[in-house]
Amino acid sequence: MNKETTYTEAFEELKRIVSDVDRKEIPIDELAEKVRRAAQLVKICKSKLDSTEEDVNRILKELDTTSNPLNTDV
Repeated sequence: MNKETTYTEAFEELKRIVSDVDRKEIPIDELAEKVRRAAQLVKICKSKLDSTEEDVNRILKELDTTSNPLNTDV
């Protein structure tokens, strides 16, 4: 069973990779692999942020409709 990576896990791993690259601690033989992994992590984070934004917008829209069901201008 494959556990889905959370936003926090992806972001923390991405920060570690960036930090290692900044400090030049990644051997050149591993650099391409780390950059590939970083790209995957960015996609995971972006997908989760997009999904969260959609959920929040949907909830806010529901709240707006609930608080003003007739949507009248008074």
